[in-house]
Amino acid sequence: MNILITGANGQLGTELTKLLPYAIATGSKDLDITNEKAVHRFVKKYSIDFIINCAAYTAVDLAETEVLEAVKVNTYGPKFLAQTGRKMIHISTDYVFDGDSNIPYKITDTPKPLSVYGYTKLLGEKEVLKYSHESAIIRTSWVFSPYGKNFFKTMQRLGSEKSEINVVGDQFGTPTYAADLASAIVEIVPQINEFNAGIYHFTNKGQCSWAQFASEIMQQSGLECKVKSIPTSQYPTPAMRPKYSVLDKTKIIETFGLKIPDWKDALTRCIKENEKHR
Repeated sequence: MNILITGANGQLGTELTKLLPYAIATGSKDLDITNEKAVHRFVKKYSIDFIINCAAYTAVDLAETEVLEAVKVNTYGPKFLAQTGRKMIHISTDYVFDGDSNIPYKITDTPKPLSVYGYTKLLGEKEVLKYSHESAIIRTSWVFSPYGKNFFKTMQRLGSEKSEINVVGDQFGTPTYAADLASAIVEIVPQINEFNAGIYHFTNKGQCSWAQFASEIMQQSGLECKVKSIPTSQYPTPAMRPKYSVLDKTKIIETFGLKIPDWKDALTRCIKENEKHR
């Protein structure tokens, strides 16, 4: 099976290329997914059977002003990939929800994004469902890893530089270790067919606030930096975030037989992996 990984230089793409070394891994310089002709040409040239789309415009706050760029990558890119007719896994986000719930979001809950980023990702989901009938959309959240820019790496850096930091404590979700999501995708790929196509949720198990996540990072990393929990109102951002975006993973567990680790266990493994890169 010839597998194409787009967004291969990101956190998830990096983990996937380690697990699927034979896959064709592309970044934006290798394949511009916003170029319809280029996508079809590439898929045909390399006889692609399966696409894992990790490519996304993820600058949540910048997307509020760079709307066209976000639409191109998050909506048209997935559309063009889906139109090739190949089987596909497309990565989406918890930001498709408004955060007004207080129980984990099911796949049947109605999306209501608060930001340009969330809205463009939701439109991308719809395009994939419209054009690819053997595809799985996996919504995830709070992705972290030893690679790229992410909350985990930022907290480790700040924790080594400061004695106290302020972190939002009234937004709740679930951290997701990119390596665990990559492992799940590898398990799912050979199982995808027209009967189990559709939307799924995947994160690690459990839930926490950003401040609790930061505190756990400090503790497990042996950093003495104190984390002060602050309300969202004290940390305004251009884009609104959902206050609660825990995702219900029942469907993905039952359909594909996945075993999902707790986020604290995942963080422990991530820290150990990160030590190897220092």
